[in-house]
Amino acid sequence: MAERITLKEMQGKSLIGWLNILGFLITLFVSSLKFLTGADNIVPGTFLSSNQTMVSAGGTFALGFFSPENSTKSYLGIWYNDIAQKTVIWVANRESPLAQNSSNTFLIGNDGNFLIWDNARKAIWSSNVSISNSTPKNTSGILMDTGNLVLKLGEEILWQSFDNPSDMFVPGMKISLNHRTHKEISLTSWLDEEDPQTGQFTFGIDPRGVLQALIWKSSYPYYRTDVWDGGPTDVALNSSGKYFAYITKGFNDDETYFILSISDNSIHLRYQLLSSGEMQLLEWRNTGWVVLAAVPEDECDYYARCGPYGSCIWSSSSLLCKCLMGFVPKNQQEWDTGNWTEGCAYQKEIKCNEDGFLRLGGMKLPDNSVWLGNLNSSACEVECLKNCSCSAYAYANMSVGNSTRCLHWYGELIDLVQNITSGQDIYVRLDSSELVRIRKSSSLKDKNKHQKAIVAAAVCMGLLFLGVAGYYLWRKRVEHQGQLKEDMPFRTFEADEVENNDSELFTFTTRSILAATNNFSEANKLGEGGFGPVYKGILPGNKEVAIKRLSKKSQQGLEEFMNELKLIAKLQHRNLVRLLGCCVQGEERMLIYEYMPNQSLDKFLFDPLKQANLSWHKRLQIIEDIAQGLLYLHKYSRLKVIHRDLKAGNVLLDGAMNPKISDFGMARIFGVNQTEAITNRVMGTYGYMSPEYAFHGQFSEKSDVFSFGVLLLEIVSGKRSTGFYQHEGPHTLLGLAWELWSNDRSAELIDPSIRQTCDPQEVVKCVHLGLLCVQESPLGRPTMSSVVLMLGKETTLLPSPREPAFSRIFKAYDSSSGVGSYSSNELTMSSISAR
Repeated sequence: MAERITLKEMQGKSLIGWLNILGFLITLFVSSLKFLTGADNIVPGTFLSSNQTMVSAGGTFALGFFSPENSTKSYLGIWYNDIAQKTVIWVANRESPLAQNSSNTFLIGNDGNFLIWDNARKAIWSSNVSISNSTPKNTSGILMDTGNLVLKLGEEILWQSFDNPSDMFVPGMKISLNHRTHKEISLTSWLDEEDPQTGQFTFGIDPRGVLQALIWKSSYPYYRTDVWDGGPTDVALNSSGKYFAYITKGFNDDETYFILSISDNSIHLRYQLLSSGEMQLLEWRNTGWVVLAAVPEDECDYYARCGPYGSCIWSSSSLLCKCLMGFVPKNQQEWDTGNWTEGCAYQKEIKCNEDGFLRLGGMKLPDNSVWLGNLNSSACEVECLKNCSCSAYAYANMSVGNSTRCLHWYGELIDLVQNITSGQDIYVRLDSSELVRIRKSSSLKDKNKHQKAIVAAAVCMGLLFLGVAGYYLWRKRVEHQGQLKEDMPFRTFEADEVENNDSELFTFTTRSILAATNNFSEANKLGEGGFGPVYKGILPGNKEVAIKRLSKKSQQGLEEFMNELKLIAKLQHRNLVRLLGCCVQGEERMLIYEYMPNQSLDKFLFDPLKQANLSWHKRLQIIEDIAQGLLYLHKYSRLKVIHRDLKAGNVLLDGAMNPKISDFGMARIFGVNQTEAITNRVMGTYGYMSPEYAFHGQFSEKSDVFSFGVLLLEIVSGKRSTGFYQHEGPHTLLGLAWELWSNDRSAELIDPSIRQTCDPQEVVKCVHLGLLCVQESPLGRPTMSSVVLMLGKETTLLPSPREPAFSRIFKAYDSSSGVGSYSSNELTMSSISAR
């Protein structure tokens, strides 16, 4: 009897058959895929399983599946591969975690996108970009050595992890806001330390068009940066001076952005937005991460801590809110209890037509500024005064070109912080009668202060007189009794303004200096500079020092001597010579420095018998180190310092031939916002001075840049700028460099003694950079920040220079005066002539 099969049974068997076929096809497809084995790329037909990793070409980063500590979930992420501690910088499936220890797969799907499959071959995450139906099989992926996972179609980037960051900001990444598409690239914190899911904090660029960045908690501001001052680059030098990190900022009609870069890619540096809302800057050192900086740093950093028109002051670990002058608390009772959130209000309402502005200095500019573009200071004020809704304005010179920045505020001023060191000026609108009252009050306070100062000064003078008289009588008595002890070799005192706590200055007696230098014997003489001779000395304990003795004939008076003393005491950098102490006794004035056994750079650079000791690699290192030292002086020391006499003779070499900038007798301190100064006493060394300084006495950071450019070309060529002369062709070293560069022959400038061992491409780059530094106009020269940046990056495209200054100068200088061991630091205007 034949077996009867019902329709339902037939349908069931048919379904089972199809499932078997589908399972076979999936098995066939998966079996056709190839496992990845540590490669840095992925193509269609290959995949990454849960126990495998992709490793970038340089071995810095790895991509694979991971499980956070104390978690049962699995994620696809990228982490540092060359350090002991697994630190994840990016997570793909933050919102779609996988089960731990399951068979997960990362691959390129049929549509050409990155995919993550769970163990059921279900796609739980995709890069999700639109790709033409005719080209999906041609896509490929690569893990870059920057930590960026890239999906490409040929050379076109379709998608990259750097455009979809998690909580980390690493070198090469960009935080941005597109003004046309409103697409933003921002950081989002983890939910907690062990859960990569999206947390409640976000860091990004202000979408309101204000040039600033914020940390938001949910959708509310939590922390706000300063309003950008227009500078294209912020550079942060690490404490050891071994590398620098810089953030390049940009703003145009299409987008606002900033990019993090680092001069040494072997250093691991990262910003991380923590689940607590704190943004940290961290560096990997030996066995762990070190926090270099963090925001919010104190209570005043939290957004709107003191409410509208309230200024936050952080002092000695305590918070204080104060109403701006001309304002009073809205709720005095709440204000007195420490609840400042309601803020302040006008003490006398403004009347629009009878208003003026009160300048408040040292302020973090408030939120909600409106940028009016390139207006001068007067126009910025007038525009605000014309608009009754304008409550304040701020004006600043931009650090790019000749641009300016005019900012207006409309309505209440919020998130004001008093910051004397890095704050800016803001002009707050007040009723004219209120301005008169404030000025009268300030004048009365100043008068009282002046009277108190006079009384205090009189008391101090009286005490000082009594002290001096007492000391004189005591001294005479001791001398008379023959009990005056021998002078100690030196005594120690703490230099209260030196940056490092371990830095000390010593005061030496003349007797101890005479003993150290064998009575200033010729055998101990190291050389002679413009302000006097320099001797080698040996202190007790066989400590070698260099002693600079101010010549009685020198034009460096007590002012220059004390200037050098105070300056170097505050400068601490591995490429600056270290001051150990001083001697000021009678007419003697001496400075005691660390001893540099290889003396000055010019002793090697211009001596035919020693030039070969400076290999090309060493010369390049010297160039980079001098640049780092100058950058520190201009931007990162506690004082902004212009050296004014940078030359080969003022660069000393230690035992390992590391350069240190010396001789700060003519250096000048600039204010934080000061850009240039003028002097009637032009001092320096011919051949290194910029034209604006030599002819007009104007000096600035760009004057030092010019000197650096000359020195750079000297280091490359082994030729001295002072006294350089050719009967045929260019008459100056700068002219020769220009002629060779213009004819694509820059490599010919290299010192012949090292021509066989140099890298021609590096030589060409250095000549190019040197010419940029010696441009006629200061505006055409780069800053030292840019110089260091261009030296550190291998692929930097340099702008084209124009013909440099002094490239066509007649031989109007006696070369013999610049070649010997003595060179005058005073220059008269008639000693340079140009056509």
